[in-house]
Amino acid sequence: MTDPQRFAALSAGLADGVLRRDGLIGLVLLGSASNAGAVRRDEWSDHDFFALIAAGRGSEVRPDLSWLPDQDRIVLTAREGEIGFVAVYDDGHVFEFAFSEAGELEGSLAGDATVVVDDEDETTAMLIAQARARAAGADRFDPENDTKLMFVKLLIGVGRARRGEILNAGQFIRSWAVLCLVRAIRGRFVDRSTTLRDTIDPLRRFEQDFPEWGVRIALALEGSVEDAARSLFDLSREILEPGWTAFPTRAAGAVAARLGWSE
Repeated sequence: MTDPQRFAALSAGLADGVLRRDGLIGLVLLGSASNAGAVRRDEWSDHDFFALIAAGRGSEVRPDLSWLPDQDRIVLTAREGEIGFVAVYDDGHVFEFAFSEAGELEGSLAGDATVVVDDEDETTAMLIAQARARAAGADRFDPENDTKLMFVKLLIGVGRARRGEILNAGQFIRSWAVLCLVRAIRGRFVDRSTTLRDTIDPLRRFEQDFPEWGVRIALALEGSVEDAARSLFDLSREILEPGWTAFPTRAAGAVAARLGWSE
């Protein structure tokens, strides 16, 4: 558990580390680590952030993580791709961050964000303004298309399961099909998505906006891969189809017939 005082101390330590490390020009605290997201912070909140490197110095600076605070308490660091990093402390607190030049974050998305350190050109502030604008533009759903994609993921996933490819089938059903269903629900019932939602990840805080359906989707996933697929299929028809002329009813029937699921 990370108490508020330690959380604040780690935030301050990050800012101090960035200011002291030659070659670093910016720090942005994201999500619940930001000022706006502090109201959502709880014992499981971690630090998400961008640490920006001066242009042209990425390969030189990136291998060095000595600027992270409380070095003696770090139990692991690891990379996720070229510019993504994680660090875990001995109390279980997690840092997840992009450590990059501003140009390497072109196309990034951001919701709640607090710029803590910036250079004279306001490189960090401009990056975040663009990332927030992209996130706002992406916070729209096409429920008809998402519903169609969900049926495709279920069809392929069950096929993989029947071949014996259970792990891959689970990815199609428990991950991609669920994401499509959640997107479709948010798009179909857009007025029920509150400001609690995450503009980047539609799965975040879905249960707070749609408590009953969140519980039922979670319960559906407790079954075997194929049982989960069938439950998601049935839920999609129950939740989305009534009163919605755009629902792909013919496609749903074709999927059910191909998989031998009685209507």
